[in-house]
Amino acid sequence: MKVLINETTKEERKALVEKAFGISLTGAQAPSTFAIELAKQYVDGEKELAQIQKEMIERYKKNDWSIHRKKFSIKKQIRN
Repeated sequence: MKVLINETTKEERKALVEKAFGISLTGAQAPSTFAIELAKQYVDGEKELAQIQKEMIERYKKNDWSIHRKKFSIKKQIRN
C-alpha cells in the first residue's frame, strides 16, 4: 500500500485517514483534536505518516493527557 505523500493523491490520503479513524473508533475513543490536526497535515501533504507517528508517540510519552476529545464527524473534520 502506498502511503508516502509523493506516491498518493490528496483524495487517497483522505480515504486512508478516514479508514484508519473508522477502525480506531471500533475499539477506542474518538481521536484527539491533536490526532485530527496531524491527520489533516498528512492529507494536505505537509507531513509524512512517519513524522506524525513520531509526534504522537512523543506526545504520549510526555503523558500529556490534556488532549481534549470530542464527538465529531471524521469526514467533516478532514475535508477542509
